[in-house]
Amino acid sequence: MHLFQQRAVKDLAAAADNVPIIDYGPYFAGELGALERLAERVRDACENVGFFYILNHGVPQEIIDRAFAASRRFHALPLEQKLRLRLNQNNIGYMPMNASVQAASRVHEATKPNQNESFFVSHDRGPDHPDVRAGTPLRGRNQWPERMPGLREDMMAYFLALGAMCDRMLPPFAVALGMPPDYFAPFFANEAHANLRFLHYPPQQDMSENTFGTAPHTDNSFMTALARTDVPGLAIRLSNGEWFPPPLIPETLLINLGNVMRRWSNDRFLSTPHGVINESGTDRYSIAYFHSPNPDAVIECLPSCMSADDPPRYPKTAYRDLVLEFYRANYFHQKGHKSEAASLAAAK
Repeated sequence: MHLFQQRAVKDLAAAADNVPIIDYGPYFAGELGALERLAERVRDACENVGFFYILNHGVPQEIIDRAFAASRRFHALPLEQKLRLRLNQNNIGYMPMNASVQAASRVHEATKPNQNESFFVSHDRGPDHPDVRAGTPLRGRNQWPERMPGLREDMMAYFLALGAMCDRMLPPFAVALGMPPDYFAPFFANEAHANLRFLHYPPQQDMSENTFGTAPHTDNSFMTALARTDVPGLAIRLSNGEWFPPPLIPETLLINLGNVMRRWSNDRFLSTPHGVINESGTDRYSIAYFHSPNPDAVIECLPSCMSADDPPRYPKTAYRDLVLEFYRANYFHQKGHKSEAASLAAAK
């Protein structure tokens, strides 16, 4: 039996009882007092669930639709073409099936590779970008397939729209943690560490124990914004230990916190375990946008989240070190994993 099993959730009111639906419209419109009211809702969601739906997020549906269409176009390419863009040391490019594992997860020790293929993009840096010229870790260039007009533009339009949305979401998080509204902004300046992951879950053939589209894990980001199609598969672990499949709610995106937020808040805000099983019998697509600080940012406990009775639980650490540690633990190509060659052969 799987660690979690899928079940339909048709009552959106019941869904909202488990994962709050938070309307950002008044705050984005600049209504008086909206920031403080929103921060209260955000605080409650982050302390008790670690996930919430964002309503009135401001990202045009056309941009979302174009991003999904671009993802389908990319994943429909022959495997040999996708492998020319194989994921590099900056974690940019194509990752085939069986090439990642949640081995470092404190949630669940996965023993089988994840059953998904992914295409990662980041800031679209040119060859003369200072960090590209210097070979700075985590600051490389995107890899694009040839002769696919419009794909780069549609993917980057979504990347930029999600980055702008997440930047606008920073002040409510800060206020929810008892900090000034602009506290987090400097940490996300100068091309914050952001990744867009276009995921494709083929119909899962192996439904044996401990086999997942994505094994249960927590994200390593500050926050993640997830767009999904109507094919189910995602489940999140609630505070009572139950695995809950959050339904697709029209005109919303699903937001979850990552380990960086948990570290910053001294475990006050949750980084909630989640995973995917695609037992639908059809292809499943999702787009995950990971919004995190600049790699040079030093993450240490917020002054508002510590006291004599509750000292910092984590040492201050450069975010770059946290990212590289996560990559080495979870992606075969980053650690020279002996299974990489076998996984690529299996993908063919």
